[in-house]
Amino acid sequence: MNILALDTCTEMCSVAILKNGELFEQSLLTQRGHSEKILGMLDEILSQADCGLADMDCIAFGRGPGSFTGVRVGVSVAQGIAFASKLPVVPVSTLAAVAQRAIDEHGADYIAVAMDARMQEVYSATYQSVDGLAELTGEERVCLPELICLDNDSSFFAAGSGWKEYEALMTTKFSGQIHGMDNQLLPTAAAIAKLAVKQIENGHTLAAEQAMPVYLRDNVAKKKGEQ
Repeated sequence: MNILALDTCTEMCSVAILKNGELFEQSLLTQRGHSEKILGMLDEILSQADCGLADMDCIAFGRGPGSFTGVRVGVSVAQGIAFASKLPVVPVSTLAAVAQRAIDEHGADYIAVAMDARMQEVYSATYQSVDGLAELTGEERVCLPELICLDNDSSFFAAGSGWKEYEALMTTKFSGQIHGMDNQLLPTAAAIAKLAVKQIENGHTLAAEQAMPVYLRDNVAKKKGEQ
């Protein structure tokens, strides 16, 4: 199975190819210019993996939540490639990708993901490691940092930029439950590719025209200064 994955939803602009179990990846931290950078990165990763779009079985992409512009860029690029190559797509949550990194890099079992959503809010969700893959245990939501909901009173691993932006408030609220933290984790295409495998195996792919962004927030049209 060959999967091309990409994500532009946050300041991490990322591409990856999972080629017969071998992973090739490139990630770049950048505050802007994702639409200009991602296409060049895609060309580079295809060259690095010594393959072409014709060799791919599916396009996986970060479907949000995240930056409004970044989410749109990722969906548009994934759709464009999928249409041109007649390939199915697999949308993957950026929150799940953060949780997957917590599992892969820290051995986390129960993860509370919080990504900075601007406007004094966070995108949040909780995940459990099931056979080494992040599985959603509740629902994704956007909320004030003090209103994050956990499934139970168990200890958890805190992951994502929201835990950095609102560290004092959130660590005080959940004092005694946090057994580990990585507030630098951002979604990557590598994590998205890994999560896409199971979806593909279960037949959960979509036609290119069905690729849709997930913002979680309704007022996505606000200007950057208002966010």
